[in-house]
Amino acid sequence: MRAISQDRLGGPEVLHEIELPVPQPGPSEILVRVRATALNPTDWGHRAKPGLFLGPPPFVLGWDVSGVVAATGVGVTLFRPGDEVFGMLPYPHGNGAAAEYVVGPTRAFARKPRNLDHVQAAAVPLAALTARQALVDTANLQAGQRVLIHAAAGGVGHLAVQIAKSLGAYVIGTASAANHDFLRGIGVDEPIDYRTVDFAEEVRDVDVVVDAITAETAIRSLRTLRPGGVVVSLRARGADGLLAAAEAADRRAEILLVEADHAGMAALTDLVESGGLRPTIAGVFPLAEAAKAHALGETGRTVGKLVLTVD
Repeated sequence: MRAISQDRLGGPEVLHEIELPVPQPGPSEILVRVRATALNPTDWGHRAKPGLFLGPPPFVLGWDVSGVVAATGVGVTLFRPGDEVFGMLPYPHGNGAAAEYVVGPTRAFARKPRNLDHVQAAAVPLAALTARQALVDTANLQAGQRVLIHAAAGGVGHLAVQIAKSLGAYVIGTASAANHDFLRGIGVDEPIDYRTVDFAEEVRDVDVVVDAITAETAIRSLRTLRPGGVVVSLRARGADGLLAAAEAADRRAEILLVEADHAGMAALTDLVESGGLRPTIAGVFPLAEAAKAHALGETGRTVGKLVLTVD
């Protein structure tokens, strides 16, 4: 099978196509013929510098999968060959989605939403699970509460906005002014231009902050919280500084790493099929052009998700 790998850390140019054996599913696993896989900042983060999790290359990156079940291992009852599924390979050590086939735990997947094609479906799992686990599982966001979502036009951010709105929250979102119409279109009540406004001075009485930018942004966000509020940081780097700052400010902070979650995927499917969640696609590239997609993603200026198709 074809896959995108790298032998050293570096820029997008280190990515190259290789041939690997098709993996075989073990007990409670399925083999999926990948039709599309999405990129996330963790992909270029691990590609470029020593990571917290994967160790040195060679490795095949990618966690998001949308495709068709090709075979099942012993004990699998949820799916049959031919079923269309989408999901997230277990993060971080389940990487390998930038390939024609992947093997993963059955319960890391769910049936693909009927109203999404494979490109759209691939854009959902990691980013939307991250958002859901931050807002629902970690922060217990309730109707009427105020949530601040940083990078609200980004991959996690634009899905977090829609999930928060589905829960009945008032949403404040940071993005450049050029993206404010987009933010309003997906439900943001109060866009903030981070280039001209200091959110830490302007925003107050927030119940939940979701930050996918830096530990420094998360630390400054503590000032926006009301008593009992929480900052959920999606960045493991700088975690100690954030937790110490939260303790000093008598506020709560949490560091979240997304986990594969069958029930969460099923809930996201319901939200997608009911019209409450729709991914925005920033660009689509064939697998062989993974380096171009990485280069675009690293600009930090895309709205929504970048997706690789696997024909």
